[in-house]
This record gives sequence, structure tokens and C-alpha cells, in this order.
Amino acid sequence: MYFMIADNLKTFPQYILPKHGLTAFAGLMANVKIPAVKNYLIQRFIRTYDVNMHEAREENPENYACFNDFFIRRLKPESRPIADADIVSPVDGFVSELGDITAGQLLQAKGRYYSAQQLLACEPALGAQFEHGRFATLYLSPKDYHRVHMPLAATLKEMIYVPGKLFSVQPTTARVIPHLFARNERLVVFFDTAAGLMAMVLVGATIVGGIGTSWHGDILRKRKPEHFTYPANHDINTALPTAAEMGYFKLGSTVIVLFAEGHRMQWEKSLQAGDKIQFGQPLGSFK
Repeated sequence: MYFMIADNLKTFPQYILPKHGLTAFAGLMANVKIPAVKNYLIQRFIRTYDVNMHEAREENPENYACFNDFFIRRLKPESRPIADADIVSPVDGFVSELGDITAGQLLQAKGRYYSAQQLLACEPALGAQFEHGRFATLYLSPKDYHRVHMPLAATLKEMIYVPGKLFSVQPTTARVIPHLFARNERLVVFFDTAAGLMAMVLVGATIVGGIGTSWHGDILRKRKPEHFTYPANHDINTALPTAAEMGYFKLGSTVIVLFAEGHRMQWEKSLQAGDKIQFGQPLGSFK
């Protein structure tokens, strides 16, 4: 009871703060290229979150053009070896929740569920394929590496940008705000894989300056949903191998990985909610 009251008190300001205005301001500051300003922001962030710059391809913080470039810094390949597994973690972070999608419902936090169809914001026939699938919700804290990679080899099919709220997605908020991930701004991407149809949902949040993909670049914020399809003759390479870069967050957020027809794959049995995980570590396997 005490923890629920504390969570509600911490979350209440998010209902009244101008989240979109704060996020727009943070995005502007994160793109400032004045050396004194951007170096201060980067150094302050490194000290606050104890960021390990030895993992980065560019270790010198002053060599980044702006805070955003630092935040979506690339890592040295040896920093994240790719496991010999069917499905690997697409991000650094920790497991918020994972398991089965039951009658189209995903577990958000203890006692809270939300709809897969609402989250995916797609045609009902497409969303119905996830009614009895599997999902994993992976939370990226501010100190984590913020590029997103492919958990397995896949073919890009379509992408939907969904405008929405910008609530924080930290665990405290997830325990309190109903249908959090299906209310927030998000980018939903569908792929064909050896484990069946897969969706990756990149969820926006307060202060997240932007979401982007390797094939599209930054996704511009709009008031209405935007739909992209990628036929085989599209002018981009739609075949993405395991561990290939898929996208990025300009400040921290959450990635939700969903598989349709859950009987075709299973999550790593040792994983459970609360576990830390890094990009490239085993996440699941084919049955």
C-alpha cells in the first residue's frame, strides 16, 4: 500500500506538466552545437549516470557535435559480442515484463494489462495474429546504450507512426498509469522472421527528443498517424540480419518485442522481470 501511494505521488506531476513543451525544449538543447554548452551537458550526464565511455567508438566526449550525437553514440563491436542464439536482445536495459499475450492482453505491470491491438494501432486482421503470441518489454534507462538492433534476421514489411502522450515510461509510471505504452507516442514496425510475424514497438516518452530508424532516419512528430509500407521492390534494403542496427532513441525509453503465434518461439527460460540485459545476449529461441 505504501509503495502504491508513493508511486502515485511521484507520477501525479506528469498529468499537469507540459510534457510536449518540455520535450521540445529538451530536443532543442540536445542539438545545440556551441562547444561550451554541449560539452557541459555531456560531461554532466556522464558524471550523473556513470556512463562507461571506454565502450564507445569515440571515447572523447568533446568530439561529439552535440548532446544527441553523444547520446546515440555507437559502441565498439567487442563491447557487445553477439550470442549464438536464435533471438538476441535488441537493446541494453532491463526486462520490465515478458511472457505470453493472453486473449490479446499484455502485462504492463503487476495487476495492469493493456491491449495488443491498441498498442499496435494496425488493421484488426493484422493485430489479431498477436492475440496468443509472446511479448517482451525492455526498458532503457538514461545511462544505457540507445541504439536498437534486430533480435533476429528479418524482412521489413511496414511501419506505423502513432502520435500520443509523452508520459515517462520508467517502472514507477508503468505501475500507475493505465495502458501506458498504448497511450504514448510510438513507432510500430512489422517484420517477417523465421519465428513468424514480429513487431517491434519503440515507445516515446517525456524528454525523448526523437525516434528514428536506420532506413528512414528521424521520424517527424505529427498530429496524425503515418503509415509506411515496404514492398520487395522498394528502394531500400528490407532484409535485415541479426544484430543489424534497426533504430535509436534520442533519450531513453522502452522497446516492446512481440511475436505472433507464440507456439513457434519461447523466451530464454532464465529471464524474468527485473533482470538486466545487454544487446547481443540471448533473449529467446525457436521451438
